[in-house]
Amino acid sequence: MMKKLVAVLLAGMMCVSLAACGGKKADETAADTTAAATTETTETTEAADGEFTTVADGVLTMGTNAAFPPYEYKEGDQIVGIDAEIAQALADKLGLKLEILDMDFASLITAIQAGKIDISLAGMTVTEERKQNVDFTDSYSTGVQVIIVKDGSDVTTVDDLANDKIIGVQEGTTGHLYCSDDYGEDHVIAYTNGATAVQALLQDKVDCVVIDQQPAKEFVAANEGLKILDTEYVVEDYAAAVSKDNPALTAALNKALQELKDDGTIQSILDKYIKAE
Repeated sequence: MMKKLVAVLLAGMMCVSLAACGGKKADETAADTTAAATTETTETTEAADGEFTTVADGVLTMGTNAAFPPYEYKEGDQIVGIDAEIAQALADKLGLKLEILDMDFASLITAIQAGKIDISLAGMTVTEERKQNVDFTDSYSTGVQVIIVKDGSDVTTVDDLANDKIIGVQEGTTGHLYCSDDYGEDHVIAYTNGATAVQALLQDKVDCVVIDQQPAKEFVAANEGLKILDTEYVVEDYAAAVSKDNPALTAALNKALQELKDDGTIQSILDKYIKAE
């Protein structure tokens, strides 16, 4: 018992001596140890946050529907447009090669869930229904749904759509969803892409087409006898869709997207394709 007491006293004297000589006090040492542990934990968390997987190693696989100018369309065999350029900029930021797959718009979310593609950039609107199946990045653009009609049409405002009109839409888009909800599915005909819907309008198979404003401008410019009504149908945000099983990829994309916004890259891409009125 005496030996233990002496040992304790000696240990206490050594601690006092160390403190007097500039050695760290016990509480300082403990604080440093805690700080080191905290730093290590933070670094591990940050590393974990940055760890994401892709369908193919070193590749960001993007799904889209390349019939939605100026967001995505084809020049020869190449898919170009706003979404293609933004996806390339994101891939560059992440140090990945970009691969773009063209598919039906309605199958894009399913392809993400099945692990066939990493992301979808396709002029896709963020909706509560879609958020049940996929995650979304921050928005990179604002879309406006408008109504295309033929010259001389008796559809002159949004209100006229309620008068037993047949509305052409692109399958799986928000225009399809909104019009079906607002006017009933029996008043809506869905086509695989916007161009086909516009052709149906020209052939009097539908009374109007509800679609995003920018593609609408392209279609009207390319087809004589069509016009866009002045009244907007709905305003919405576009974002990239990502698997719910890959939150680290969503986080990495958001970080890259913010950097591209801050340095003006996103705006320059939008300005290249969407000219000021």
